[in-house]
Amino acid sequence: MGGLLMLLGVLMIPSIAFSYYYQGGDQLSLLAASGISLATGAGMFFSFASQDQNIRKREGYMIVALSWLFMTVFGAIPYLISETISFLPDAIFETVSGFTTTGATILTDIEAMPAGILLWRSMTQWIGGLGIIVLTVAIFPLLGIGGIELFVAESPGPTSDKLHPRIRETAKRLWFVYVGLTILLIFLYRFEGMSFFDAVNHALTTMATGGFSTKNASLAYFTNPAIHYTAIIFMFLAGTNFTLIYYGVKGRFGRIWASDEFRAYVISLVILTVGLVVPIYFLTGDHFEKAFRDTLFQIISLVTTTGYVTADYTSYSNGLTIIFFMLLFLGACAGSTSGGIKFIRHLTFVKNTTLEFKRIVHPRAVVPLKINGERVPGRIITHIMNFLLIYLMIFVLGSIVMSIAGYDLLTSFGAVATSLGNVGPAIGLVGPMDNFAFFSPFGKLFLSFLMLLGRLELFTILVLFTPYFWRAN
Repeated sequence: MGGLLMLLGVLMIPSIAFSYYYQGGDQLSLLAASGISLATGAGMFFSFASQDQNIRKREGYMIVALSWLFMTVFGAIPYLISETISFLPDAIFETVSGFTTTGATILTDIEAMPAGILLWRSMTQWIGGLGIIVLTVAIFPLLGIGGIELFVAESPGPTSDKLHPRIRETAKRLWFVYVGLTILLIFLYRFEGMSFFDAVNHALTTMATGGFSTKNASLAYFTNPAIHYTAIIFMFLAGTNFTLIYYGVKGRFGRIWASDEFRAYVISLVILTVGLVVPIYFLTGDHFEKAFRDTLFQIISLVTTTGYVTADYTSYSNGLTIIFFMLLFLGACAGSTSGGIKFIRHLTFVKNTTLEFKRIVHPRAVVPLKINGERVPGRIITHIMNFLLIYLMIFVLGSIVMSIAGYDLLTSFGAVATSLGNVGPAIGLVGPMDNFAFFSPFGKLFLSFLMLLGRLELFTILVLFTPYFWRAN
């Protein structure tokens, strides 16, 4: 935990540099926040440096949960000290939304915020994009701390594909891809007309599939179609399993299309775009290229849980609004920076359901479920089915809680779905042109908890509330 806080303090330094350069007046606040994180982290780290450093699975889950809690508390300090967000529940909400790459915001005038705070806001998403734990498993071995259990706790999805048998090397390769694509995107955005500051911020939040913007109108502020198409391509890449991207960098393209999940991801995006572009074209009256661009942009933005907007999809029709709302429950690929349920779980559910009809007709036949040509163990299928059921239960119960708290049903559905799926925009009063500032302190903290729950894929948090976790044996 001390190591993580020191790392957080170091990652605040770029925001301090931008603040000094743009004379935003928030440099001392950011400097103080960085110093607090570094000092607290160093005190914790060196106080316990002589203790047992062997991290087992139980400690791994606890560290992951506490990491996000500590990151939230210390990540909110820049907002509080600078008084850009002076109310604690608001600062917590904005910070959790950043680290979980949700992109929901309580800010009503983003463009009035100082440069350093805006960059830190974007940095929180970039840090959380691939997972703060995946970053630290590449650093912890240098400190004498093993990291395999942390990686398992951070990525409890059904895929076990690894780039390299050593987790430290895997983390390095993932971050190599992540950083490389971010730098490339900065140059592309700058070349297409964004200022350097806007290009850096939007590159950070695009690759994180986070959606924070420096503009009140999000990417709709930028009218150059090239910027929108560039964002579409990189949101798609950020929603792809980073293992597959690494294979692409190495020229092993056959491994990419061999992935059942990736094929389902691509085919679903194509079907959705083809099916929605025509009604949107006739409803809006825009020329076909713009209708196609807005349709493709919103679909990819919601499926990858990025949350950028170029159009108000709730203004089309009630039927289309329902379809876009359903996209909040998809999520992109496992092993990507996106949130949500993930295509691999949907694919497993659909395949298993289809095979169940065959089992009914042929009760004595052995009908195995296969993903990528390999048989999926029964325990994995059970895990996925339990995940989907618990996800649905949390959505329903969360919506009831928000309704009891005084919000209309449509807004409650939208707020819970987008928080749990780490998306950002939704429906009701939290549509693509709205924000979350009107929620009560309870509502903001409850939605913050749902963001963390969704980002850590339910079980990592929920297991802490079971008696089995705390028993000695």
